[in-house]
Amino acid sequence: MRFRPCIDIHNGKVKQIVGSSLKDEGNMASENFVSGYDSAYYARLFKEKDLAGGHAIILNKRGTAEYEASYAECMKALSEYPGGLQVGGGITPDNAADFIDAGASHVIVTSYVFSDGKIKLENLEKISNAVTPEKLVLDLSCKNIDGRYMVMTDRWQKQTDSELDRELLVSLSDYCNEFLIHAVDSEGKSRGPEKGVLRILSEFNDRPVTYAGGIASYEDIAGIRDMCGGRVDVTIGSALDIYGGSLKLDRILECLR
Repeated sequence: MRFRPCIDIHNGKVKQIVGSSLKDEGNMASENFVSGYDSAYYARLFKEKDLAGGHAIILNKRGTAEYEASYAECMKALSEYPGGLQVGGGITPDNAADFIDAGASHVIVTSYVFSDGKIKLENLEKISNAVTPEKLVLDLSCKNIDGRYMVMTDRWQKQTDSELDRELLVSLSDYCNEFLIHAVDSEGKSRGPEKGVLRILSEFNDRPVTYAGGIASYEDIAGIRDMCGGRVDVTIGSALDIYGGSLKLDRILECLR
């Protein structure tokens, strides 16, 4: 079990938001924390602590001025920690190589693959071939809808017809190197992890998986380790001290060692 750091970028600023509040219209989101530091500061911190495999996520819609500001901020992080960060947000076969060339270890994709609410196999093959499966992470972030965890796209605003389960994870494994799973209902709320999602992830061990959403205590981290047999990595945002929360990064790292 590893700690995977995150750098979430919205409107050109490093932030922690309530995931379910994110709206493209007006580029609005409920903010838990807005940093006075830029993304390079956090990338440098993670590099100094040898925390590879984290991710930088652009939370604005591609094609907007706000996306361009967040893109520039993302590039600062990649320049500071080449090879140490994965990148997500508006990734397509047309621009994926640009992020890899800029220093991203992997690109993270959801919306391009789950287009119009359905898995588009042709798109999945295109993005996988563009960067090779070894450099592709599929984000299967999900929301509980009528008792089923449905994959969400477009910055968690649109529901797909795909349910997160072991079968889906297995079927996509040949196309990617890792999975990233945000529990959208819990993201940014620091009310504990989504155990239903973790039960699904505990049944899968074919690829590395990172879980995000709701982790609020050291006990939560220990619970995830025990529930998933140490196979699922974790990322923590709003609850982390470097993002205004109470959990100490160094203590988390010591516990996981």
